[in-house]
Amino acid sequence: MIHDRFERLAAARLYLVCDEMPDERLDAALRGGVQVVQLRIKETLADRIVTVARRFREVCAAHDVPLIINDHPELVAEADADGVHLGQDDVPVAQARQLLGGERIIGLSTHDPAQIEAAHDVPADYIGVGPVYSTPTKPGRPAVGTDLIAHARRHARLPFFAIGGVNAANLETVLSAGAERVAVVRAITQAPDPELAARELRTILDSRVQVAAT
Repeated sequence: MIHDRFERLAAARLYLVCDEMPDERLDAALRGGVQVVQLRIKETLADRIVTVARRFREVCAAHDVPLIINDHPELVAEADADGVHLGQDDVPVAQARQLLGGERIIGLSTHDPAQIEAAHDVPADYIGVGPVYSTPTKPGRPAVGTDLIAHARRHARLPFFAIGGVNAANLETVLSAGAERVAVVRAITQAPDPELAARELRTILDSRVQVAAT
């Protein structure tokens, strides 16, 4: 059971965004060090999302890791998820907060400085910043590069996760630009061994955090 989902979010460095996957692969990613999971299933029925989310919830709860649902605040309670992640064109954050109350997490995607600054005025708990690099998971959306990470580092008042094409090969560059937290998709979902992939990412993240603290 999640003891305090907001404390877990605050401590999280590695966030996995994924479509449906077998329990074994999700469990492996969590063993490797994933600290937040977002279920992102596009263009499907609500019942299907809830069914998969309930399965994910059991796996995540065994590791005390928050489960976030993409796009659908109205499904959070039914799925017993910990929160929702919203895009700029989804339900407004204020409306989602009214629906979910203060006990659930709300995340918001941002893609430019104006959206980062606008997030100061809505009741979100964290923001995603990106896509840092071009990624097929966001077709048609241009990469923002590391300059937006540097802007978020200077100006964001909420915790932020750099997202979009982030992997073990470019993670050092992303961290050097000012990120302390990242969200990944293919770096884990397409890895032959999701536990090993997650552990490699966490090793880089944790070593950088320790260096910054000294």
